[in-house]
Amino acid sequence: MTTASDNLQTAEWADLFELAPVSLWLEDYSALRHLFERWRAEGVSDLRDWLRSDPRRVAECSQCLKVLQVNRRTLELYGAESLAHLVRHLPQVFRDDMFDAHVEELAALWEGRTRFSSLSVNYTLAGQRLDIQLNATLLPGHEGTWNRVLLSIEDVSERERAQRSLHASEQYARGLFEHSPISLWVEDFSSIKRLLDEAREQGIADFRVFTDVHPEFVTRCMAEIRVVDVNQQTLTMFAAPDKDTLLRRLNEVFRDEMRAHFTEQLIDLWHGKTFHQREVVNYTLGGDKLHVYLQFSVLPGHERDWGLVLISLTDITARKQAEAYLEFLGKHDPLTKLRNRAFFVDEINRLERKGPWPVTVIVADLNGLKSANDNEGHAAGDALLRRAGEVLMKGVDKPACAARVGGDEFVILLPGTDERGGTQLLEQLQSLVDVNNQFYGGRPLSFAFGMACCAAGERLEAAVNQADRAMYAAKKAYYTADGANRRREV
Repeated sequence: MTTASDNLQTAEWADLFELAPVSLWLEDYSALRHLFERWRAEGVSDLRDWLRSDPRRVAECSQCLKVLQVNRRTLELYGAESLAHLVRHLPQVFRDDMFDAHVEELAALWEGRTRFSSLSVNYTLAGQRLDIQLNATLLPGHEGTWNRVLLSIEDVSERERAQRSLHASEQYARGLFEHSPISLWVEDFSSIKRLLDEAREQGIADFRVFTDVHPEFVTRCMAEIRVVDVNQQTLTMFAAPDKDTLLRRLNEVFRDEMRAHFTEQLIDLWHGKTFHQREVVNYTLGGDKLHVYLQFSVLPGHERDWGLVLISLTDITARKQAEAYLEFLGKHDPLTKLRNRAFFVDEINRLERKGPWPVTVIVADLNGLKSANDNEGHAAGDALLRRAGEVLMKGVDKPACAARVGGDEFVILLPGTDERGGTQLLEQLQSLVDVNNQFYGGRPLSFAFGMACCAAGERLEAAVNQADRAMYAAKKAYYTADGANRRREV
């Protein structure tokens, strides 16, 4: 017998169903249960493979599901006027993207579960996409028949759109990182920050002096760098086959000159410069030197611990090589590879200011250059000049230098060298000339030398002029001994 209390309770439950803030569906799955029994009898064991092998079987399952009741929120969510209106247009609601999720829901029932949930996609009757969170339960007492299944559907479209947008942003950022045309490194400097903080707490005031006195501190900091990620351009630039290989062999990349650069980087960090840039030297895994332009930045949100920093490395090796070549051309004679007149003038001025004293000057003039040019062509004259360059480059070592200051005139500057040292060099150069003449056939190489020595307090320019006069005297003696008219020859 049904009492008034039972009727009241039933009415209350009906109100709860109708007024629930989420979409509720009461459905009858008994026909689906009979379909599953038939398939089992036919030998179906893996429902997922069975359904995916023929999508029409999924449609057959869907036709077995009977909607008994939906609440007000359901009609609002899907834009339906009534239950009949909604049921009549269910093919517009359940379509497209929901296939995989629906297969998993059916598989859950096949496997005997009385509850299942899924993240799926439905559509309103107006065609608007709905991302939904579905939860389904076989109501107690109906587990054997499946004739009462309660489904709740929550609209999570905003959340899913936000997640898709976040995923797209992450993919975009990852793409920018991975395919950047410059080398990018994400590193963890938190351990280095702790070491710097500890040094500060110990009362270190002048950090530069501290690193000079304790180079082992710099070594320890270098060992504490943790590389989180690198991009594809990094692998290409450092000739690494993959990230693991590169990270395993970082000691081959950061070495030699890098230590001084890293010390300067630590000093910048000590003074609070969490963004800095400088030119540094690294090495490829093949051992080739790389000149790179480094930019270092602590990423926003990690200023307190330096847990994530971004380092970009731009390969400027070609630029540095071009600069070095231009600098070489600016200070060297391209034919003989010796220093040129511009360098000679700068070096004279430098030695005038700083010494060391005494400074010996040797002026050398190439004998027979005009005759070689006139009689054998300028190619022969150039060959003679190149041979002169070979001899002087071989015989003159730093800190001494040899420069071509005119067509056939050369000057050797010997800082910290007296006349005895200059005489020894002249003897060595003459020996090299003799060897050169044995090696090359044809016109012999010959120099006229003049030498002078300048003491502290004397003008170096005066010594150059004195050596120049001595050279002309030697040249005159050379041509006189040769029996030639010096005016015509020179």
